[in-house]
Amino acid sequence: MSTPLSPAIVFDPVAGLHTREISHRPAGPGEVEIEVRAAGVCHSDLHILTGDWPSDRPLVLGHEAAGVVASVGQGVTALKAGDHVVLSWFAPCRRCRKCLAGMAWLCTGTRAVANTLPDGTTPFTDAAGEEVWPYLGLGAFTERLVVPESAAVKVPDELPFGIGALLGCSISTGVGAVVNTAGVRPGESAVVIGTGGVGLSVVMGLRLVGADPIIAVDLSPERLAAATRFGATHALDGATTDVAAWCQEELGGVDYAFEAIGSPKVIETLPAMLTSGGAAVLVGMAAAGATGAFDLFDLADQGKRILGCNYGSSVGALDIPKLARLHLAGRLPLDELIGTVRPLREAAAAFEDLRSNVGVRTILEP
Repeated sequence: MSTPLSPAIVFDPVAGLHTREISHRPAGPGEVEIEVRAAGVCHSDLHILTGDWPSDRPLVLGHEAAGVVASVGQGVTALKAGDHVVLSWFAPCRRCRKCLAGMAWLCTGTRAVANTLPDGTTPFTDAAGEEVWPYLGLGAFTERLVVPESAAVKVPDELPFGIGALLGCSISTGVGAVVNTAGVRPGESAVVIGTGGVGLSVVMGLRLVGADPIIAVDLSPERLAAATRFGATHALDGATTDVAAWCQEELGGVDYAFEAIGSPKVIETLPAMLTSGGAAVLVGMAAAGATGAFDLFDLADQGKRILGCNYGSSVGALDIPKLARLHLAGRLPLDELIGTVRPLREAAAAFEDLRSNVGVRTILEP
């Protein structure tokens, strides 16, 4: 038996972005029904709208969210109704070789990236009974949803829902890129290209581990000012500064260069910013099929590395509660990441803000 219809923000390959009334089936074995309280607007959703990541089916967008457990299905033991949770879009299977090795972010058994639940189905149908699919296995731009137990991570009740939403993607990705992927140590230098929600999370992660100096690069004065508040020691306008030349002239190259945009042209410039033995960390997600060119002799001769970063190399069940505790302890000022809070019906305007690089992170509330 399905629930009553409620509005959802859907992207359809034919109809484009629109609001559609949908319902969902109850939580089945190993599943959890979530009442969504807040959802972040992320570039990964924008990639669907722009066609960078093509979809052949209608998707309920939204993959960065927090809420309250409404009910649990048979066999669920880690959660109960009333628990506050953050949704982790990369729901691991917990059984494949990568999961067993502690690398859940590389899970080969997840179906989330295929925009389905683990059994290949969707919990959503529209008013005509047609299937609508959950983007990245969540589909959080609606009032309620059904997810596998591994996609819902319990957090303290005092954690604000807006902060929890961002923990589900941008913060885990940005801070995780520093702590998990790169393993930055105190006193090491870093440049961060792109200071949107993920880039600012990288800056916060760098300050958390004691990196110095921290150079932020963006085209937006507003975002550069935010990066300075979050811990950047230098702020450079990417439109007027040769960042690679600046890094070499001022510092002899940086230890780490983080790219948080997903631009192939920008990614190609990262190795020139590095000192010998430095690492470029690809945090932003490029369009499917995008390629880049590098000076291969320089990489080999100078021992430079290029590190791919998926989800901040995070294990959601472990890292999300850690980040929540760090925020509640005053170590991560995550509330400053939230720029605008809009009702769900204003999702299109929120995407325009994101496309125009206006503000920091936008939160939608059903």
